[in-house]
Amino acid sequence: MTKRKEHRDWRWQALWWHHFFLLWNTIHGQTRYSIQEELKRGSVVGNLAKDLGLGLSDIFERKLRVPSEAGGQHFSVDVGKGELVVNDRIDREALCGQSASCILPLQVVIEDPLQLHRIEVEIRDINDNSPIFLSNEISLYIAESAAVGTRFPLESAGDPDVGSNSLKSYTLSKNDCFSLKIKEIEGGKAAPELYLEKTLDREKMSVHKILLTALDGGNPVRSGTTQITINVLDINDNFPVFEKNLYKISLGEKSLKGIVIIKPKATDADEGSNGEVEFSFGPRTPPSVLSAFDIHPLTGEITLKGDLDYETVKSYDIDVIAKDKGSPQMEGHCRVQVDITDFNDNAPEIVFTSQPKPVREDAPSGTVVALISAKDLDSGDNGKVTLHLAKGPPFNLKPSFSNNYALVTSGNLDRERASDYNIEITATDSGTPQMSSTKTIHVSITDVNDNPPSFSQSSYNVYLKENGLPGSILYSVSASDQDSGENAKISYSILDSKVQDVSVSSYVYINSDNGSIYSMHSFDYEKLKVFQIQVQAKDQGSPSLSSNATVHVFILDQNDNTPAVIYPSSAALGSLSHQRMPRSAKAGHLVTKVTAVDADSGHNAWISYRLAEATDASLFTVNQYTGEVRTKRAVYEQDDSSQRLLIEIKDDGQPVQSTTATVSILLEGGLHEHILDLRHKMSEPSKKTGRITLYLILSLASVSVLSLVTFLILAVKCIGGSRSSGSCCMRRSDCDDYKNPNRNLQIQLNTDGPIKYVEVLGGDMMSQSQSFRSCMSPMSEYSDFTLIKPSSTTDFKEVISVLDASLPDSTWTFESQQVKHTGLCVICFTLV
Repeated sequence: MTKRKEHRDWRWQALWWHHFFLLWNTIHGQTRYSIQEELKRGSVVGNLAKDLGLGLSDIFERKLRVPSEAGGQHFSVDVGKGELVVNDRIDREALCGQSASCILPLQVVIEDPLQLHRIEVEIRDINDNSPIFLSNEISLYIAESAAVGTRFPLESAGDPDVGSNSLKSYTLSKNDCFSLKIKEIEGGKAAPELYLEKTLDREKMSVHKILLTALDGGNPVRSGTTQITINVLDINDNFPVFEKNLYKISLGEKSLKGIVIIKPKATDADEGSNGEVEFSFGPRTPPSVLSAFDIHPLTGEITLKGDLDYETVKSYDIDVIAKDKGSPQMEGHCRVQVDITDFNDNAPEIVFTSQPKPVREDAPSGTVVALISAKDLDSGDNGKVTLHLAKGPPFNLKPSFSNNYALVTSGNLDRERASDYNIEITATDSGTPQMSSTKTIHVSITDVNDNPPSFSQSSYNVYLKENGLPGSILYSVSASDQDSGENAKISYSILDSKVQDVSVSSYVYINSDNGSIYSMHSFDYEKLKVFQIQVQAKDQGSPSLSSNATVHVFILDQNDNTPAVIYPSSAALGSLSHQRMPRSAKAGHLVTKVTAVDADSGHNAWISYRLAEATDASLFTVNQYTGEVRTKRAVYEQDDSSQRLLIEIKDDGQPVQSTTATVSILLEGGLHEHILDLRHKMSEPSKKTGRITLYLILSLASVSVLSLVTFLILAVKCIGGSRSSGSCCMRRSDCDDYKNPNRNLQIQLNTDGPIKYVEVLGGDMMSQSQSFRSCMSPMSEYSDFTLIKPSSTTDFKEVISVLDASLPDSTWTFESQQVKHTGLCVICFTLV
């Protein structure tokens, strides 16, 4: 048993020495300053850095803090000079009451290494309060039988100041019967008493009015007054007397109602009704006492009847009166002082020093959102408060000084993800039982224009029939913006660009509010097949943000063009086409070939041929797809020499468009028939022409025959060459334009129908200034191409490269030849 006790004592000694060394390393000596109360804010208390042996740099580096222990931040540190300065109004009377010494304890915390310095600031009193009586008038009832030398206690004046500035003396206005005496009471205080100098005579003067003045010891002297009204009464010459003039008790603020806290006793030397005593509170008892306490009129017991709150009233001063039942009635006084002890019955309170303002979403980390302080009405450990935040929101509490904090951002904000935050703050005290409270602060995040408008699609394809009504809607684009307010208001516009060297705004316009695009006029597929629009959506933020989308507009062809005859050339011009055919032609003989083109495209450009009328329908036939006119049988002797054919040409569109071509065919017997006919005609002229005329006619006939033979030879060679290689000829108005290259040629081949054609588009995608249409060559039954509608700005070498890319298995060559007297250039493409 003894060994166990010695071991326990050894452990306690080790623990005590450990605790002693820990305090010695962290808590340093104590420094005291002395200042007067009511100093201006910023007044210097002392050089804290110098007194603690710190340099100015240590204040920042070691995070010097001066939390207050007096319930308010009355002092702060000038970090630039290291001086302790007054931060708030200091009222000694409010802080320490009438205590002789007023010391404000401060704790100076220094980190790295952690040190704690205790500082005391003595607050010296100044004479800033005048003596004051509880009432402006004191009423006394004195029997006329009162003996000379009798003393009557008067109400003492109060002065919150202390020391030399406190209450020092009383004076009495001049009168015949009374003088002033001062009585020393407990605690060194002076109580004024009215001293009867002369016997009273109620019949001569029933009421005496005297002015009592209280003076303090300050410089200058301050004073307060009260009016004493003395009512002279008859006989009952003894007043009740209490055992003590002052009773002191302590009472916990959570004491039960109804308990007796004290029972003052008073006696009266008189007999009978003059000696019977009744107790009551003084007539000037404050409402706070009347609501908290009650007194029994017969026994004098003072009981608790109301709630006590240490934070509201820390001490009660109760005036108790004992009155007898004599006539005149006499009374005696005593004072009961009730001191309230604290209990941890108040939860900490969170106070928003500044209301939170909306925070921009691009605010940097560490931005102050609001200033927050915490307080607890309890005292000691019951009043020590700490704050903390719930986890989640990107915010932190940054302590500043004595229960004051700054709510700051701790991360990036994004209004589009979270437009506001409800931040829960919890305050907890250090009392027993521990109490806490929570408060929610609402922080709104304001928008910054950090999101450009976004289209639902990056590009749009719009298909529009040609010949539509001007003003009709083409398409509606839409964009959205994740921002809010003005930053999310979107206006639409069309960026300027060129379509066939004309601004796109001449073709379409857009509703800036809803993004609807409208046509300015009717479109013609044959002039414009496709173009694009750059639509911009811009918000109203500052600076504004925008994004673009491309709208591809494809013009859809309508069958609005009739086929046009390009061969024979006379039929193309609307006149009768004359063709010659030998009577020796067999069945299947190619008489001629009618060629037509249609400005439309696709099925609308598919052309078919039909023999509508004929002098002899049994002699000729027309190929439905090529337009070749051939004989169905051999020519009979009885067939008319002049045959007339009406050929109908129609497209494959809806509705069908058509035209006609008239071909006149002359059946001839042979070349000698022309010569005999010519001779016959030459023999008919008058003999007046003579032999010279005959020679001229013979020469002309010879030249004609020679020219005809030459033409036939060239025709046979051309036909033979086209059958063996397949050539494509193209007419241009000027061969010299090869020097103007164009790098953006496009070729469109159509091989769906019996008629194969190609479109070669030159220039930019949005430009339709170069266009070539091809169809079957007029005199070939093979797949030759003839390009028409040439542009003077197209490089035909590039046409070759486009054809080469479109037909990779073929090789193309070309040559050009100027046709005299026509202003045309023929360019032939040969497929090898």
